[in-house]
Amino acid sequence: MTASTTLIKPLNEENKGIATILAFALIPLSGFATDVYIPSLPSMAADLQVSDLQVQLTLSVFLISYGISQLFVGSLLDSFGRYRINLICLVIFALSSFIIANTDSIYVIYAMRVVHGLTVGAIVVSKRAFFVDVYSGDKLKHYLSMFSIIWATAPIIAPFAGGYLQHYFGWESNFYFLGIFAIVVLLLELLYSGETIQNRMQFNLKSIAEVYMTMIKTTSFTLGIVMLGLAYCMVMIYNMTGPFIIEHQLHLSPVIAGYSSLVLGFAMMAGGLIGKATINKPFIKKITINLSLQLTFGVLMLATAGWISNLYSMIFFALLIHMASGYTFNSFFTFCLSAFPKNAGIASGLTGGINYVIVSFLSYGIIYLVPAKDEHNLALSYVLLIGLSVLVFFAISRLKNRPL
Repeated sequence: MTASTTLIKPLNEENKGIATILAFALIPLSGFATDVYIPSLPSMAADLQVSDLQVQLTLSVFLISYGISQLFVGSLLDSFGRYRINLICLVIFALSSFIIANTDSIYVIYAMRVVHGLTVGAIVVSKRAFFVDVYSGDKLKHYLSMFSIIWATAPIIAPFAGGYLQHYFGWESNFYFLGIFAIVVLLLELLYSGETIQNRMQFNLKSIAEVYMTMIKTTSFTLGIVMLGLAYCMVMIYNMTGPFIIEHQLHLSPVIAGYSSLVLGFAMMAGGLIGKATINKPFIKKITINLSLQLTFGVLMLATAGWISNLYSMIFFALLIHMASGYTFNSFFTFCLSAFPKNAGIASGLTGGINYVIVSFLSYGIIYLVPAKDEHNLALSYVLLIGLSVLVFFAISRLKNRPL
């Protein structure tokens, strides 16, 4: 069997179960690429002799390129297939991870984080499309509703592991971990996975543009993506600022920062599990209740920050807010990914792309305007995002003939 044949081999039905597990393993890769080095952000800033804002920008650079990648990669995946592109991107992702681990230049890190974003975008979108290719009906709906739950494993495992990697080996070890993970999955993909696309779309820019415009003009779909962005932005605001609050303001260790992120990762997963359990409940009613609770938690956190401000109070309120975010994310993610099954790659790419572009610009803008130096400012950031979510959801609830 030639190398070319290996790259385009169809998925063997006998390996379908293992290939599905591998697909799930890659769904949270974007989270691993950000969350594993969250406890290392203060140490990176010190070792590289750059400001906190400069090292936080490595997260934003990744999110922007990851979002932009997803906007366009869907059409390539629908035209040229999933498997070959996925393998190539795993190789490039691993190499760029090793480069980051061996440089002391923040600008080289920025460049490699752009590469990370572009390759992870292609990998994750290809694996989301895998499920639409291979499964249908209730089983597909079941798997799609699991995406945000599986994705939530990254905020649980990555910062927890990253805290210990930072403590014992330094920040570089986080990127060695990412590179080794990519190589291991690459080898397993070569052995057990394969091409899954059934009907390739002709790569015609005009017809592709028409598909994009149809999706974007579907108001419920577009506003649903905005809701995803706002929900995840609340998580990212904490990820970008929580370690600095814990390590600089509260004078605790990176391991404590890792444990705190682990707790909040469980909160996000719990929200997703509740969302999956209530998947058949009336959509408008359940989201209204969820946002009302989330707004209440945010206002209470803001109101009490002046007289109760410590690690426990911050994590307690953040846990409740992140749980509600997980619920919102799960509910809208399932809807957006299943909205256009005939163009699964493009729908997946647009969903993830617009979501992460919103997250990258909005999260960086908020921490620039309201630096989360303490619990009060973090609470203020949460309340601003929840307020925006309420306004967008009100617009969605007013739509006529909404398919929700």
